[in-house]
Amino acid sequence: MASPSSFWSKAFRDAIKSGVFIAKIYRFLHVTTNHLGFMAYAYGPSMTPTLHSSGNVLLAEQITKRSQKPSRGDIVVIRSPENPNKTPIKRVIGIEGDRISFVIDPRKNDQSETIVVPKGHVFVQGDYMHNSRDSRNFGPIPYGLIQGRVLWRVWPFQDFGPLEPTLT
Repeated sequence: MASPSSFWSKAFRDAIKSGVFIAKIYRFLHVTTNHLGFMAYAYGPSMTPTLHSSGNVLLAEQITKRSQKPSRGDIVVIRSPENPNKTPIKRVIGIEGDRISFVIDPRKNDQSETIVVPKGHVFVQGDYMHNSRDSRNFGPIPYGLIQGRVLWRVWPFQDFGPLEPTLT
């Protein structure tokens, strides 16, 4: 029969091993979600037909935002300049220096405006411009509000695959 001290010694070693294992998993998840990529949830009509209005789970990467500027056509997750708790998904249609002409509110009229995208900013817009709050409403967004670039649709599973950066 094992002595009580050896029982507690083994229990302590097992607890330490479990704690180290959990710490490694936490570190892996922390590095992955804060520095490599993350899952984003998109719902609503602003990005139809590219994304389903009923909801999509997307895989976004964060490496590109550190190493290169966004390109026209990229689908990006942004921190909303109107509500920092929201992270909408939009398409980059203009980069710094581009002259962008757009209809201010296509539901009400066809009044247009032209702007030059300032240095360090991008102009983003939903693919379904009749039902999207985007740079037409809040102006070009600074690079710092870009959270990541969308690479893949994970759900709905029947549409699993890469999302190509094209302008629609």
